[in-house]
Amino acid sequence: MALSAVQNLFKERKYPFILASSILLLLFVTLLVLTAGSQSSLSFYSQSDLRRISSPAPPPPRGSSVPAPIEEQPPPPPLDSSLKWEACKGPTAVDFIPCLDNFKAIKQLNSRRHMEHRERHCPSPSPRCLVPLPKGYKAPVPWPKSRDMIWYNNVPHPKLVEYKRDQNWVQKSGDYFHFPGGGTQFKDGVDNYIQFVEKTLPAIEWGKHVRVILDVGCGVASFGGYLLDKDVITMSLAPKDEHEAQIQFALERGIPATLSVIGTQMLTFPDNTYDLIHCARCRVHWDADGGKPLLELNRILRPGGFFLWSATPVYRNDERDQTVWNAMVDLTKSMCWKVVAKAMESSGIGLVIYQKPVSPSCYQKREESSPPLCEQQDQRQHSWYVPLGGCLNRLPDNSSWPAPWPTRLRTKPLSLSSEVETEQMFYEDSKHWSALVSDVYLEGLGINWSSMRNVMDMNAGYGGFAAALIDMPLWVMNVVPIHVQDSLSVIFDRGLIGTYHDWCESFNTYPRTYDLLHSSFLFKDLPERCEVVDIAVEMDRILRPGGYVLVQDNPEVINKLGPVLRSLHWSVTLHQEQFLVGKKGFWRPGDGSIST
Repeated sequence: MALSAVQNLFKERKYPFILASSILLLLFVTLLVLTAGSQSSLSFYSQSDLRRISSPAPPPPRGSSVPAPIEEQPPPPPLDSSLKWEACKGPTAVDFIPCLDNFKAIKQLNSRRHMEHRERHCPSPSPRCLVPLPKGYKAPVPWPKSRDMIWYNNVPHPKLVEYKRDQNWVQKSGDYFHFPGGGTQFKDGVDNYIQFVEKTLPAIEWGKHVRVILDVGCGVASFGGYLLDKDVITMSLAPKDEHEAQIQFALERGIPATLSVIGTQMLTFPDNTYDLIHCARCRVHWDADGGKPLLELNRILRPGGFFLWSATPVYRNDERDQTVWNAMVDLTKSMCWKVVAKAMESSGIGLVIYQKPVSPSCYQKREESSPPLCEQQDQRQHSWYVPLGGCLNRLPDNSSWPAPWPTRLRTKPLSLSSEVETEQMFYEDSKHWSALVSDVYLEGLGINWSSMRNVMDMNAGYGGFAAALIDMPLWVMNVVPIHVQDSLSVIFDRGLIGTYHDWCESFNTYPRTYDLLHSSFLFKDLPERCEVVDIAVEMDRILRPGGYVLVQDNPEVINKLGPVLRSLHWSVTLHQEQFLVGKKGFWRPGDGSIST
């Protein structure tokens, strides 16, 4: 009977239908399984983030007899012959920052009154030239020695030596610049100044209560550099101005720093994030333009956070200084800031410490609603090219202070969603990065971590990569791209630092300022207006010779990026078919150098 039935099927020509039905059924089951495996109820994570959590090549257990594989790869593809590189030209080419050195756009500005000429003006298209090396450039002085001395030839800008001679910012001696820990307000040295601050207000508790600081108008960043000894991480901030190369000095020293100015746009940080903001003769007119500069500090200062102001209006009685002081009294009172300490050092330098409120009750009791409270819709995410506001930011629903450092690094961040699933995903993310860093990054990729000091995570997520490296003698700039969900507040809550950025444009830093650039599934989800070649050029600009790029992404991205990096004469290796490691050499087009 069975044979007869089969024969009937062939006679009636039903077998094509059955075969097609079977194939469709198989495809449907396969699709169902794949979809079920990738579903998640968490809105924060994109599909690329989920791939990052569930790495297709998980690291072996720590201590396993089988090391993280560094498999021998097939011969690399040829260099991209379509790419012809040229060196950037002009007298400032060695220190070229595309979005800050667009002199054509700067000349066309209608006003410079509010520091518009120090803000970003990105050229379009982005230039694809390679920044030359300074004559005599060599591998930077290693940390911690670099805090106090750097090679002169790496940052050959002696102007500050003369300009700040009496203030001990920087001194030149032979082949080195030396940084003795002086400053405009640090008459007895920055160490004494730091101790004086904590003595003036013990509640600050450096490195426990106060962990994350913004130093506005930081000079050569000695304040932030010395606070590292107290487990305080400081974002040192200054514009690219007549104080020649101050941020470049800071980064060459291995101290966290960024180029920015309080001008017409919001700083690229979230609301309510910094524990303390410091200004020592930072030359910002806080009451200008209706108080917008100080209102911007209020926006980014954590509820209960401190503003430490050390400037002549605090301790001098001449008419000009007293006019400024009286204006600050009126402005801070209208913002409900209270003076919690005011003191003067034996050197004659004084300071005042304000504190931001933790309750909105004061706002409601003000006789005049000036400045007005911001509308709810004004409190937006990603402060990127957003004009400064003239309003007072509302306090968040949770105005609590984070747990003391280092507990705050591992506990649930205050700004994290209260959803149970989101909290679970945060802890899973932390575990993932801890395992990946310890078992693969540190042991299996051939990176010389002992020479890493300035590190950038180009797509930082919750800051898990930086948290996994916390016990190493390095620091991480956590970058949250503007095209992804905003997680930068979470990073600051954890006691780490970071910034927003659009990777279709150049970053606000000098050339040769980072030792390692890390990218986890950044390229896959970039906007279409971004080209891999342009980002590779920016990586080459930011990275020091001898530095590394570590990219985890899908094969399509890696196959595009690898040939571009090889055309730059970088050495490129691929591990586990998903980790691309590129090492930059000293090669520059047209100089006859070799790529070692």
